[in-house]
Amino acid sequence: MPAWTDQLRFAFQPVVNLATGSVAALEILARPEDGGIDVLASAHRDAGLDAELASLAVRAAARQETLLPLHVNVFASTVAELPGLTALRKAVHDVGRRPWEVTLDLGGPFTHVPHRSLLEAVAGLREEGFRICADGVGDGDLPLRLLGDLAPDLVKLDASLCAGPAGDRGRQAVVAAMRQLCEQVGGLLAIEGVETERQYAAARDAGVQLAQGHLFAPPARRAAAEVYLPAVQAPAAGGPALSGPPSGPPVAQFLQPAALLPMSASAGAVRRHLTGFPEVSGVLLVDADGVPVRAIDRDRFLLSLSGRYGHALYGDRPALRLADRPRTVGADATAWQVLDVIADGDRARTGDDVAVVDEQGRCMGVVHLADILRALAESRVEEAARLNPLTRLPGSDTVNAEVDRRIAGGRAFALSWLDVDGFKGVNDGAGFAAGDELIRAVGRMLTEVAAREPAARVGHIGGDDFLVLTEPAGVEPFAGAALDSVWSAGGMPVTLSLATVVCPPGVVTGHGQAAAALAPLKKAAKALSGASWVLGRPGSGRMERRRGTVARVPGPVGRGPGSPAGQGGVRAGG
Repeated sequence: MPAWTDQLRFAFQPVVNLATGSVAALEILARPEDGGIDVLASAHRDAGLDAELASLAVRAAARQETLLPLHVNVFASTVAELPGLTALRKAVHDVGRRPWEVTLDLGGPFTHVPHRSLLEAVAGLREEGFRICADGVGDGDLPLRLLGDLAPDLVKLDASLCAGPAGDRGRQAVVAAMRQLCEQVGGLLAIEGVETERQYAAARDAGVQLAQGHLFAPPARRAAAEVYLPAVQAPAAGGPALSGPPSGPPVAQFLQPAALLPMSASAGAVRRHLTGFPEVSGVLLVDADGVPVRAIDRDRFLLSLSGRYGHALYGDRPALRLADRPRTVGADATAWQVLDVIADGDRARTGDDVAVVDEQGRCMGVVHLADILRALAESRVEEAARLNPLTRLPGSDTVNAEVDRRIAGGRAFALSWLDVDGFKGVNDGAGFAAGDELIRAVGRMLTEVAAREPAARVGHIGGDDFLVLTEPAGVEPFAGAALDSVWSAGGMPVTLSLATVVCPPGVVTGHGQAAAALAPLKKAAKALSGASWVLGRPGSGRMERRRGTVARVPGPVGRGPGSPAGQGGVRAGG
């Protein structure tokens, strides 16, 4: 062993899951003592030394006797120069770890790193099972193009961004952009340097899923068994949420470390594992590739062994005899899909953990039913707080967020605006109670149609204004229900106006542009008589009149009072 290792120690800092409040992993940090200061500086220039440091970090973690996944720091230049990372891989094997339990935190500088070599090396490490993290994003020289090509499993934001989200709009936008990138590539978003409760709340509000910092626990020679987590104030409860099928939070943000043993493990070995780690709720028996083959629930297993002849019958025999088929979901599943898996199974196994697997079927971790239920309850409470009290429909924020998701996903969509013609006159003539009942009736109609249209979302943005988001071909059912029905308020006949902007992929970059394209269509629809519907596309300059007749109002010189404003359409000004 080189002499410089005598002056090198390692510290461990928890990576906290903000959704569950649990420790999701441990980052291993090299800490040179007196006389060892040059070791880390030398690792910048010496790929072999850097790889050796990473291997020593894994071996140091083994002495902690922890089951938690590990985060190991390594320079991007080291990965490009030594794509096999032989020393690190050997250490992982020697201590009985599996590659998918280790995340490589790739740090800069990236400026002079051959990008092709780096990407090829990362692909090889991924193939073996290692997770990839882009570390220090936001305060380094990592190009956005390279970040996109890496498609990391985790993006770890630099601590300099942690001070911003609470009050800095620019930094808020950066965090939001990184969250969107993670959603698109199937990764998670983490942030370092959380030191205050305000920063913690801001990180949660920004959608950050993992965090590190002195607020939770500082780096220490012994891995922290517990972390501090501030209380979170939930909004007041309300009613139902989005009209349309719930997507729910991604299951990846509830991942807990999995206790994995080989298929050949004996019942005695499983028992020793469970009694040695009382926080473990179950064990997964995996094959040589890390694919779950059987699942063992802690309570049922220990109960079987505690019987009169239990240990004699099972102690030295394969634990498979007391195992069940594992419940698994893909890493891209949502919390609601986890509930579906649980609901379809044996009632006696309702509380069992669900294994989360990657594309190769390898276990990434487990999720606990309690965490899923709590998160879904919180999301429902938060959604309910944003519902319109009259119609129980969500507001514009919810629909706008879904618009942005579809834009980011390269999906075509149609955004429609619907309102009641002359609604002020309805309130003045029929009374506010009749006006409110009309708005509730329109809201019920939209909700009923949305229930039959899986891709549709509807919202009530206030007063008599509604938003409808659909696939381009999905507007017709809403138009028929809204415009073919007979509406009235207090005996007064009422008509509705509908405006739709159809947005192919890449035409708009955000919900603001879609709303701007919808504005002239709204104006044109209101200028028509009777139940009306106007449809257009961003930047086309043309509007298609689907319903309604041109109002007979005085027009400019040279036009008859009832002449149409164009062949097959109406002008933006109506």
